Amino acid sequence: MASSQTIQSCSEHKIAVADETYQWMEREQRAQWLRATILGANDGLLSTTSLMLGIGAAKDDRRSMILSGLAGALAGACSMAVGEFVSVSTQRDIEQAASACCTSKTDTVGILMQDHHKEKGLPNPYKAAAASALAFLCGSVVPLASAAFIAQNVIRIVVIAVVTSIALAFFGCFGAYLGGLPVSMSAARVVVGGWIAMAITYGLLKPFDGDHVGSGTD
Repeated sequence: MASSQTIQSCSEHKIAVADETYQWMEREQRAQWLRATILGANDGLLSTTSLMLGIGAAKDDRRSMILSGLAGALAGACSMAVGEFVSVSTQRDIEQAASACCTSKTDTVGILMQDHHKEKGLPNPYKAAAASALAFLCGSVVPLASAAFIAQNVIRIVVIAVVTSIALAFFGCFGAYLGGLPVSMSAARVVVGGWIAMAITYGLLKPFDGDHVGSGTD
């Protein structure tokens, strides 16, 4: 009798551990999607802004600035999509191999992993690539929309930098909230990092300013 109770308690313990593993897998999958989305939007925002500020530093031409930002947004979205596709495809292969290995040993966790994959499906690289590209494009819209209707170059550059800083603070706060981290510290880190990236791009390209070069030669 005692032996059967021991077997039953062991079985219940295994099922409880398996349930915890199942829930952890679901939480981890959601967290990965959220992190990838925030990272994609943040990359799109900062890289497009830096590119546009660099062009604005070298040339006083709104059309060139917007076209360069648009080209950077499209190229970056394609790059993010390809990277995410390769990453998720590799993760999918690893999960399939791990599930097959665990199931062959007939342990409870392995069987539940296989059931989880059947119910929820393995990570889809096509969806991940599309989500990453879309997030990048959404981030890129912020500087592009900020520059679209401002004619004067200096004001345009200031507006892009200010709007991007606000958006960076928002992404930093949102990411910290999702990760359970201190919001103010995370937002400050993201904003300061963005300022450094924008300042470096603007500062390195400012010596190529066509107006100053032309006036110096005359």
